[in-house]
Amino acid sequence: MSLPTNWPAMSVADAHARLTAPGAPFEMETKVIRGETLRTYKNAPNSLRDILLLSRTHGSLDYVVYEDERLTYDAHFKAVAKLASILTTDFGVQKGDRIAIAMRNLPEWPVIFWAATAVGAIIVPLNAWMTGPELAYTLSDSGSRFAFVDAERLERIQGERAGLPELERIVVCRDSSSSATVLNWETLVGHTNDYANLPDTSLPAVDIDPEDDATIFYTSGTTGKPKGALGTHRNICTNLLSTAVHVARGFLRRGESVPAPDPDAPKKAFLLTVPLFHATGCHSILIPSLVAGNKLVMMYRWNADRGLELIERERINAFGGVPTIAWQILEHPRLSEFDTSCVESVSYGGAPAPPELVKRIVDAFPGVSPGNGYGLTETSSVTSQNSAEDYRNRPASVGPAVPVCDVKIVDDAGNTLPCGATGELWIRGPNVVKGYWNKPDATEQTFGGGWLRSGDIARIDEEGFIFILDRAKDMLIRGGENIYCTEVEDSLYTHPAVVDAAIVGIPDHILGEEVGAVVQVKTGMTVGAADLQHHVERQLAAFKVPKVIKFMDEPLPRNANGKILKRELKKLFS
Repeated sequence: MSLPTNWPAMSVADAHARLTAPGAPFEMETKVIRGETLRTYKNAPNSLRDILLLSRTHGSLDYVVYEDERLTYDAHFKAVAKLASILTTDFGVQKGDRIAIAMRNLPEWPVIFWAATAVGAIIVPLNAWMTGPELAYTLSDSGSRFAFVDAERLERIQGERAGLPELERIVVCRDSSSSATVLNWETLVGHTNDYANLPDTSLPAVDIDPEDDATIFYTSGTTGKPKGALGTHRNICTNLLSTAVHVARGFLRRGESVPAPDPDAPKKAFLLTVPLFHATGCHSILIPSLVAGNKLVMMYRWNADRGLELIERERINAFGGVPTIAWQILEHPRLSEFDTSCVESVSYGGAPAPPELVKRIVDAFPGVSPGNGYGLTETSSVTSQNSAEDYRNRPASVGPAVPVCDVKIVDDAGNTLPCGATGELWIRGPNVVKGYWNKPDATEQTFGGGWLRSGDIARIDEEGFIFILDRAKDMLIRGGENIYCTEVEDSLYTHPAVVDAAIVGIPDHILGEEVGAVVQVKTGMTVGAADLQHHVERQLAAFKVPKVIKFMDEPLPRNANGKILKRELKKLFS
């Protein structure tokens, strides 16, 4: 992985200064946002509604491909406009109302997302892996008036319906269910293949400000209850430009000019391998694809065999999402049987990526540009990105912060540490969400003072490249899914045979980490690993269920303050 001679041609700081100068594509200006003076992109769209309206120029190009269904930009807009009219006229949706989506990646998902945000509603994407009680909690906590679901999520929600008085109506996709409170999507809007025949109507008139609320994405909670990160239109529109900075920076670092956009250039095809209910899938893939006029190829769920088939069939130019996806493609036993010559980019984030992954990608896909990045639900996806020669030069780094973000490393007392020191990463910028929905104490704890406390242990080098070293929060990441240990431990504690329990991350080559549990059983009682796994499965999403459970006869080891020594417990799994 040799680097070009005389690289880099300029520093990151100089490249960012050139890209953000007056008249440049990423020109910045300062704005006072919720009392904080922040740098913002001058050319960012004002709202998601404005972004949607721009998509009309892509006309007959494919926007969404799902199995044998193809949805053009024109047909997509017609469906969005029809649903937007239904929301405002028939459902009485007002600006600020919450509308939930609980479904897998389906063509209906973006239609619902764009229609709701275009009329000023707050969209609440829910994790499709949630159990019925988990879905009920998030629906209740958000105060969602309406929920759009698929058949599997409908089944889970129906059992919790009595405890959701604010949920006025459910719309189910790809299912024949219908009742006074459950409407059928196909009857309401139509089938994907019929959207092109819908009337060409305008969106309902709604004024939307950049600071208006747009999304509530739920994150796992350290207390066992998820927290809803409340994002604004500015947060998400900021991320749109941030996703493109690293590409332009790469040209300048090589000593080349940034090419001007070519409206006649062939559009790209992106394989969507991650859920749209995550900020990465929604903010950094769905939205930029719509702006660029690219083709988004959806998968109901990730499967490496099917992924390779789609790369070949749809001539996919880019895929990734989380490192797990890249690993599964690279290590697929039949990789060489598929034509992957169309692949130009493999990028990922959301979980730790080992440095060796860069070399593996370059070896398997000559000429491909690998990239990774770092962000949180609370930062509306991107905080930093690393790609091209920068990634090859620093494969352990998640890159420098995007130009509108400030980052710093602090000690336990909140004091700023010098370059190269290790501490907690704090972030400030127009991409940072307003706070947690209806949780003022948690908001103050995480966002107080104008800085987001990431909970990640990191260091920043002399050129601004961020290195994530560990997590301050008691959390593990399995295949890009955050799992707070307390949540699973609380579930184990509800079993009558468990007296003590701890969750730790088990290193996994493909998923990054698997869930491991160490349990002490009450004297005189017996329970097996399968029994405990089934117990957790009834309460939590499947990805949170411990894969391996170790049993101890004595109390779990603790320090003088009573904190479990998880570092010692991890040795049981080595």
